[in-house]
Amino acid sequence: MSFSRSLVLGLSGAALVAGALFAASHAEKNPAVEARKSLMQLMAFNLAPIGAMAKDEMPYDAETASTAAGNLLTLSRVSVGPMFPEGSDSFSRDDTRALPEIWDDMAGFSAHLSDLTAAAEAMVTAAGTDLDALKQAMQPLGGACGGCHKDFRQPE
Repeated sequence: MSFSRSLVLGLSGAALVAGALFAASHAEKNPAVEARKSLMQLMAFNLAPIGAMAKDEMPYDAETASTAAGNLLTLSRVSVGPMFPEGSDSFSRDDTRALPEIWDDMAGFSAHLSDLTAAAEAMVTAAGTDLDALKQAMQPLGGACGGCHKDFRQPE
């Protein structure tokens, strides 16, 4: 067998294996899990500048803070029910940190979501006022996020 024919056969085999692995990895993704992970990333993205301002890691900017706070409020109001179908918890899947306690205590989970919305509403008011107001509103907002993560998210 010539070298070029061996090379072509080898590359073809590698391409088939790579294609099969790619297809398998994408076939297993659950759109609901991917959507809620994306929602959490958007929340973290918008929380970052507010948190940095509150920690004096970046200068206070009312417009940036107000925009991020408004985005957080909007995101906190997204109906997440469809993003949490049965069987999409961390015991059933490897690609999520959502604990089964979410499904066992949906009322508690919903209460955390309501706390997040209330804290985001307060942050909208505070964010454009001044740095002190932003710092005061940051504690309940961080507490709402952290409380839900503590009760319903598997640690890394």
